[in-house]
Amino acid sequence: MKRHSFIINNIPMKNILMALVLLTICTNAISQHKYIKKFKPLVDSLSTVYEIPFSVIMGVSIIESGLGRDRNAKLLNNYFGFVGKNNLMKTHGIKTRYKQYNSAKASFVDFCEKVSKQSYYPKLRGNMQYDLWLNAMAKSGYSSKPDIWKKEVTSVIKKYKLEQL
Repeated sequence: MKRHSFIINNIPMKNILMALVLLTICTNAISQHKYIKKFKPLVDSLSTVYEIPFSVIMGVSIIESGLGRDRNAKLLNNYFGFVGKNNLMKTHGIKTRYKQYNSAKASFVDFCEKVSKQSYYPKLRGNMQYDLWLNAMAKSGYSSKPDIWKKEVTSVIKKYKLEQL
């Protein structure tokens, strides 16, 4: 026991903290890459069909689902934060207002369907400028905190270069 204690005591705390920070950053980078890789084919397809920018679909899903780590994504296949019916109370004893989907694909399709029914959609359909879409979505009430939401999604799009995928 003393030997381990001695070794740790000789390592400066800042080195230990730096190692933990780097480990966290690397783990997050792997998670981000896996998430984007996992959903890229689906988002590509939906972007083509609905003529909504890939970056908007992927960026919103990353923010709303926490890269798929959010409880709603894991338990409800809800990647966009939509409210609706679910059976979590019956299956897990958890009360929630969020909608449950049979699959991640169903959640992504529902997002595109909902966007395609908005008043801004006909004007923006086919336009791949994500900022125009995010402005329109924020103004239409997609989020309860539109300015913060728009900044977060824009940040994710830029960080992961989603407009280039």
